[in-house]
Amino acid sequence: MTLIESRTSSNPAAAQADRRRRWPLPSTVTAAVVVLVLLVVAAVAPALLAPYDPYAINLDAVLSPPSWAHPFGTDLSGRDLLSRIIYGTRQSLEIGLGAVAIASVLAVLLGIAAGLSSGIARALANRWIEVMFAFPTVLLGLLLVSVFGPGPTTLVFAIGIGIAPGYARIVRGQVLAVRNAPYVEAATAIGHPRSRILFQHIAPNALRPMIVTVTLGIGQAIIWASGLAYLGLGVPPPAPEWGALLDAGRTYITVAWWLEIFPGLVIVVVALAFTTFGRYLGSRLEGIKR
Repeated sequence: MTLIESRTSSNPAAAQADRRRRWPLPSTVTAAVVVLVLLVVAAVAPALLAPYDPYAINLDAVLSPPSWAHPFGTDLSGRDLLSRIIYGTRQSLEIGLGAVAIASVLAVLLGIAAGLSSGIARALANRWIEVMFAFPTVLLGLLLVSVFGPGPTTLVFAIGIGIAPGYARIVRGQVLAVRNAPYVEAATAIGHPRSRILFQHIAPNALRPMIVTVTLGIGQAIIWASGLAYLGLGVPPPAPEWGALLDAGRTYITVAWWLEIFPGLVIVVVALAFTTFGRYLGSRLEGIKR
């Protein structure tokens, strides 16, 4: 044993610091990254992970419990549940990303308008944020579905509009804090145009927290989409979207528990992965800022 190894083994703090140098990510963040990598692979190339065709009907294996042949069991048509979950990743992720994208665009527009404008424009932006923040996402989903019918596009807009007010409040608060910063006042004093001050000074600093918010919001949007789909407001069958799988399995929960448990576990694990990675990203950005 070398001198360095002996010192490391006798000093727990030094051993922990040495492990951090070798692999700087905490174990929970590492697990979250692994889950997110598998999520990307499942969305881009599901055939690499899925053992069966997700739409292949096998009447000899109807409602088969979990086994070596079918680790997550089969559904009412004998389709492999694991394969359907893997193939449903792309659509579930698209719904989450689309909803967060819509929410982010609305939040930036409304947050900047509420933080920088004055008079009627500012009052309207603030009132819209407050009214929509108090409007439940489920009711908004019911309203949009009743008008446009169920489907992934309706789901994306319902969730995006529903979560946008929360994002807008974050942007508005950051804009109000940044607009009075010394560097903004200095840029105003030397005669920089308002557009340059907005895009060069206010927007980059005010929108930095949105990076973390968007990361956390993807998991939240997937949960909302699954919840609305569970109520029958999402993607119609036989699409293997995760919420649709929950909706299809609730009728048989007493005789085929795996139809609810495994899709639900996948949704929870993915949401936790996004939340864990988002919090870690936020702490890193905060450290860089300091």
